[in-house]
Amino acid sequence: MSSFKKNAFTYATIVALGGFVFGLDAALISGAFKFITAEFNLNEWQVGALGFGPGIGVLVALPLAAWGSNKYGRKATLKVIAALYLISALGSAFAPSYVTLLAARFLGGLAFSSITLAAMYIGEISPAKWRGKLVSMTQINIVIGLTAAYFINYWILQATSSDAEWVTSIGLKEYTWRWMLGIEIIPALIWFGLLYTVPRSPAWLVYKGKHEEAKQTLKKVIPENEIEIQVAEMQQSVSEGNQDRSVGSQLKEIFSSKMSIIAVVALTMALVQQFTGINAVLTYAPTVMEQLGLGEQAAFQQAIWIGLVSVIFTVLSLVLIDKVGRRPMMIWGLVWVVLSLGICAYGFGTAKYEVTEKAISEMQDIPEINKLTTLVGKQYATDIEFKEAVKGVMGEISARDNSSTFLQKSAVLNAALILFGILSFIAAFHFSVGPIMWVLLSEIFPISLRGIAIPFFALISSVISALTQFFFPWQLANMGASSIFLFYGGIVFVGLIILYKYLPETKNLTIEEIQAKLEKK
Repeated sequence: MSSFKKNAFTYATIVALGGFVFGLDAALISGAFKFITAEFNLNEWQVGALGFGPGIGVLVALPLAAWGSNKYGRKATLKVIAALYLISALGSAFAPSYVTLLAARFLGGLAFSSITLAAMYIGEISPAKWRGKLVSMTQINIVIGLTAAYFINYWILQATSSDAEWVTSIGLKEYTWRWMLGIEIIPALIWFGLLYTVPRSPAWLVYKGKHEEAKQTLKKVIPENEIEIQVAEMQQSVSEGNQDRSVGSQLKEIFSSKMSIIAVVALTMALVQQFTGINAVLTYAPTVMEQLGLGEQAAFQQAIWIGLVSVIFTVLSLVLIDKVGRRPMMIWGLVWVVLSLGICAYGFGTAKYEVTEKAISEMQDIPEINKLTTLVGKQYATDIEFKEAVKGVMGEISARDNSSTFLQKSAVLNAALILFGILSFIAAFHFSVGPIMWVLLSEIFPISLRGIAIPFFALISSVISALTQFFFPWQLANMGASSIFLFYGGIVFVGLIILYKYLPETKNLTIEEIQAKLEKK
């Protein structure tokens, strides 16, 4: 490996570690929900708020990240973000109340803008022929973080059933969810330290008129005979942009007629990525798996499969993106997403739920379980009807705390088909719109607008993500799993049609060549 390639991959890897911390933060809470709900006696709206809290935080952070990345640089802003992750992890682990925990989750949301800044920085430091792979590294790190979180949650859950002395001495049984959330402290601290070793973005240095410093950075990642050409192209990109650098003027330029195709593509990707429902499924993975009637332990095990599939297909995307191209992977990947969501909707839609005498005899450890005998012989067509019937007999608290057991013993469905649909959906997302959106956002905007444009469209994506996470517990309780997946599939299909018409191919083009191609289109 040449020194240029080694340096580019090293810098990209360090910055992309923010994706690992993001994935860890997003998924650790999935295993903690049940314990937090029981400790603080939360309702479905309060649980949704915990999932929604980071979403609110990122809505506040992205405009600030856009301003900070332009004024102080990508590197400096990333260091602030890493510090916020660290503070959030400490606050979550030691939160004395629900309100304090919600505040800590909000603070973590401020750091979720790391994905946006990482994509921007890596896109600017990367040579054109490696850009697709390097920007995709952020998504790789996200899914590795997600997978690590599922493994950690499952390991902690298993350890709580042990009588080992170390389990008792550290209070693992008593503070299960606190240990789950506290694990994040270590990688957040490591990432914060490593960010001091990366150079400042050459594109930002040119944007600030520091051309000589930009050349010194470029010497580390491209051959010396290419540096003058690259800097000249960057200067031209900056000079052609609106010289009034206010946020309003830049947004006006983004939505001007000459950039209409770019705006349509960016907006559609931002909406479609989150309307797949990916973050709702990942954030509440064990809860989703419980809907299959697998039980709590098995639900945590199957959540690990979600993580592993995410890693495998993100790696496959990274390997192919600079060979196959962005457009075919995006279009066919979204077709795959729609089909997978359809399988999930069909599987849940054909499910039945019924309580039997045998099932009641197997749940005798649940207080007053014999009350369920009034439901024997009755069949329910949806999980909603079944949950309401159980709640009416057993009471709201028992129905909530034992939901996984009730579903496990009463669901009559094709669990294998639904599990295949969910894993297929996860695979399709991480092969296509998951990583490729960030690659394209780092490519299609000129330097003069990138600092505002990428956070702006990430903000739109984050709004949808926050809303899906907030409403998911309510949707699950009131709409049912089948309707949720059908809803997501319909929206993705509309986005697929738009991208099929307007999305260009950007493979192996410099950022400046991409601008020319899009403006011509």
